[in-house]
Amino acid sequence: MANAASGMAVHDDCKLKFQELKTKRSFRFIVFKIEEEQNQVIVEKLGEPTESYEDFVACLPADECRYAVYDFDFLTEENNPKSRIFFVAWSPDTSNVRSKMIYASSKDRFKTELDGFQVELQATDPTEMGLDVFKSRVN
Repeated sequence: MANAASGMAVHDDCKLKFQELKTKRSFRFIVFKIEEEQNQVIVEKLGEPTESYEDFVACLPADECRYAVYDFDFLTEENNPKSRIFFVAWSPDTSNVRSKMIYASSKDRFKTELDGFQVELQATDPTEMGLDVFKSRVN
């Protein structure tokens, strides 16, 4: 049983879908949600490879915390296509304190279970994870 110090358990589906994103690029993004009743993190939404950054942001609730990964494609200064996998800890100012605490205390365990993020962002409002922020973090 997970406790506040170790964080929530991570459902196997979270790990499987993340591996698919990482190795096969099966998804553009994944949004994860903590299910307190089940004491675990689950997959809430899978973004198809054709979905955009705007689709990703639209999946994050305005007043609830979430974890998310986003496969960000970009061009290097030499015009070579590359991608980076971003981990986003979404914790809006308007979410309740208990939820923020649960997500904060579970984040390290979750990140360990889904090893392979290249960039991490902590965001409390959409401006902290704007497309310009993503672009600035890949150089």
